[in-house]
Amino acid sequence: MRKKWTHIGNIVYLSDVYEGNRIKYIEKFWNKNKDAKEQLLAWNREVGLADWSNSNELKAKFGTASIITSRRVVFNVNGNRYRLIVDIEYRLGIIFIVWVGTHKQYDKIDAKEIEYVKTNKE
Repeated sequence: MRKKWTHIGNIVYLSDVYEGNRIKYIEKFWNKNKDAKEQLLAWNREVGLADWSNSNELKAKFGTASIITSRRVVFNVNGNRYRLIVDIEYRLGIIFIVWVGTHKQYDKIDAKEIEYVKTNKE
């Protein structure tokens, strides 16, 4: 059975049955940056269909993604106008949405060191 990545808050879980829902953290971002919405939704759909075991498999699908560490990846969004940083636990099938912002904002942070923000406070 094909695995599915599923999204809860800013954490994405892998499940064989859950169909997924929107990523609240990213949704908040695209509400402020309307031109990022379609690209982030497309990323969300692609991740929902993914079945990656390692960063090489991810890189084969997302050639412009930057592999920062064995688990940290930076995705280019909307022609590199925006950046999306995630941590991926391939073995467990979990993606942590670490950060999303403009390229200008990205240039002011350390993509390797930044920690994800807990957004699901329910």
